[in-house]
Amino acid sequence: MPRAILHDYFRSSASYRVRIALNLKGIAYEQRQVNLAEGAQQDEAYRALNPQGFVPMLEIDGHRITQSLAICNYINSIVPEPALMPADAADRGHVLALALTVACDIHPLNNLRVLKYLKSELGQDEEAKDRWYRHWVTEGLAALEAMAAPRAGAFLFGDEPSLADICLVPQLYNARRFSVPIEPYPTLRRADETASAHEAFAAAHPDRQEH
Repeated sequence: MPRAILHDYFRSSASYRVRIALNLKGIAYEQRQVNLAEGAQQDEAYRALNPQGFVPMLEIDGHRITQSLAICNYINSIVPEPALMPADAADRGHVLALALTVACDIHPLNNLRVLKYLKSELGQDEEAKDRWYRHWVTEGLAALEAMAAPRAGAFLFGDEPSLADICLVPQLYNARRFSVPIEPYPTLRRADETASAHEAFAAAHPDRQEH
C-alpha cells in the first residue's frame, strides 16, 4: 500500500474531500498543514511545489498531484476497491455530475480567496460577503437535491459511498458554518448523516485534524 504526504488545511473543503478518499482506500498519509488563513499558501517554498498555491496537494509514488478530484481519480485508479465511482457508464456520469455540481459550481464561488477578495478588493462588508455565500450555496444545493433525489439511497447515489458523497459532506459542513439552512434538502441531509457515521468520513472531519 502506498504511503503519501498530504499538504492540507483542516477547514479546506477540497482537502477534506481528499482525506475522506484516502481513508476510504486505506492509504496511510502524513499531513503537512498549509495555514490558508495565515497566507502560508503564498510562501515561495510551497509555490515551488504547487504553482497554484492551493491545497490539497498529494505527494505519492514520486508524483505531486493537485486538485482534489484529480487526486481522488488517481487513488481510485491505484487502489480500485472500494470503488469511488460506479461501474456502469451512465451511473458514473450521474455520480460525476453530482460531484462536479459541488466542486465546480458551488465551491469555487465561496472558497476563502474569493471571500477575502470580496472584502479586501471590492470593499464588501461582512454582511454582503455572507449574503454572497448563502446565495450561491443555496442555489447550488437546491439543484443538487433535485438531481440526486430520484436515484439516491442511503448515500447520495445508492447505498455505498461515492465521489458524490466525498464532495457533499465537506460542502454541508461549510454550509452549517455559515448558517445556510439545509432543512429544505432531505436527500442531501440523509446522505450526509449516513456518510458522517462512516469512520472514513468521521476521521476526516476538521475537528479531528491538527491545526
